[in-house]
Formats: sequence, structure tokens, C-alpha cells
Amino acid sequence: MLKNCQLCPRACGADRTKNRGACGAGIEIEAARASLHMWEEPPISGTNGSGTVFFSHCSLGCVFCQNRKISRREAEGQNITADALAKTFLSLEKKGAHNINLVTGAHYVPQIIEALQIARKQGLSLPVVYNSSGYEQVETLQLLDGHIDIYLPDYKYYSSYYAGLYSHAEDYREFAVPAIDEMVRQTGAPQFDKNGLLKRGTVIRHLMLPGLAGDTAQVLRDIASRWGDSVLISLMRQYTPFDMQDYPELDRTITAEEYADACTLFGELGLGGFFQQDESISESFIPAFDGTGLEEN
Repeated sequence: MLKNCQLCPRACGADRTKNRGACGAGIEIEAARASLHMWEEPPISGTNGSGTVFFSHCSLGCVFCQNRKISRREAEGQNITADALAKTFLSLEKKGAHNINLVTGAHYVPQIIEALQIARKQGLSLPVVYNSSGYEQVETLQLLDGHIDIYLPDYKYYSSYYAGLYSHAEDYREFAVPAIDEMVRQTGAPQFDKNGLLKRGTVIRHLMLPGLAGDTAQVLRDIASRWGDSVLISLMRQYTPFDMQDYPELDRTITAEEYADACTLFGELGLGGFFQQDESISESFIPAFDGTGLEEN
């Protein structure tokens, strides 16, 4: 599959056994951190934290990306084998993680599946979360059927104009909608355990951007009409600008009024899910992408 890579919508056709793809990924898994993460949605982080593994590189190029140190083509990270990744999953379970959370791993799906199979044979019993930009190939997601319990995709834009301007992907919605369809098909409606932790289901995230209240409204209406109560929605307000000189319209945070209006629409549409309080803005942070928590090869 990696000799003519079609894993993401870029479908660059790179021979990743010899070169790097459009996203920057080669044949080996590159990751930057594995740790217990407390800042996911409450039924994912729970009391102990979500066992997040941050993968290097990304198929999008969002100008506002908080994780740009690891998401760009020239990304930071360290090589890790499937065996070592499996050990990392098991280590996170021993530390008390409620789940294994794969952050932006589309370009490593074949290797991730191998690592999950190894870890399951060695006793891994946690639900697995696939934390995604939403910019996915349905065929790649179908490979994950049976391996993923919880999908956590973004639905970033309704407008192709904004998708092209801010993420270099005018076709974002053309791929995100069928991708979320496939995710919902695989997981069904959300299911919780006796402690209120999510065991299975799809949670759609939407990060509000300055000045794009109209686009947010269209995203929320589209979610309501397509998936209704088959999904949960996380309406996020923690956008934090930095180095936005080239995009001055994005050089501010979301106002209380913008967020309140979106929350009102959320309720009117009968959506279920999660809001963020004012203090959550200060909780937006960039972890140290220094290889913490990754097991040795």
C-alpha cells in the first residue's frame, strides 16, 4: 500500500518505501509523544486521562495548527516500529489510560493496524480512539473497521473557500462528509460504560474560527440533518492565535457573543454533546513533543 500511497485524499501516489509522501511521511512510523491526556472530552479523558499517541506529519496544512512542530512536512518526531508502538499502547494501559487515542494517524494506518494486532495478542483491552482531521479516504477507514471503537473527527469547514484558504484543501468537505458517514456506520450510536466513559461511538469536533460564525452555523445544521442523535458534537472555542501575521483576520480569539450564538443554535437543532467554558481557553496548550512515553524499538 505504501508503494503507491493513496491513504489520504491527497492520493499523491508516492512510493513511501523510497521517498516521502505529500504529507511528509515515509515508510517508518514517526511519533512525537505518548502520554495520559486530560483535555479531551469528559467521557474520553475521564478521571485518569486518555492514552494519546501523537503521530508526526499530516495531510492538511492548517495555517493555525497548534501542533505545527509535528504536523508539517519537515516535522519533529522519532522513528518507531510497530512492535515498539504496541509496547507503547500497553504501557499507556498500565499507567491507567481509559483508552488508546491515535492522534492524526491516517498516513500510518497499515502500521497502526499491525501494532494494534500485536498489542491485542499481548493483552491490550482498552477501546481505541481514532482522532482525525476529518480529511480521510473512506477506503482507508474501511481498513480500520473492527480495530477502532471511537472516532473523533473534526468537521472543520462547510465552505470550500475557507477550507482552501486556511487548510489548503478546497475539497475538505467532499471527503469529510463521506468519511464521517463511514465512521458512524462502523460505530453506531454512542455507548457508555457504568462510569460514564465512552465505549463506542463517533464524536464530531468543530473548532470555531474568528469571523466564521456563518460557516459554523452551516456545519451544525449539516450535522443535525445528516447524523442527528447518532453522534455527539464537541463545539470548541479554544482557538488560540499565534504567528498569524499573514492572516490578520485570525489574529484574535473567539468572542463570548460568537460562542453564545453558536451554542444557542446547537440547542435549537437538538444536538447533543459538549460545550467549553470560558476557562477552557487558557487550557489550550502545546505539549512537549520530545518523544516522552514512546517505548524503545
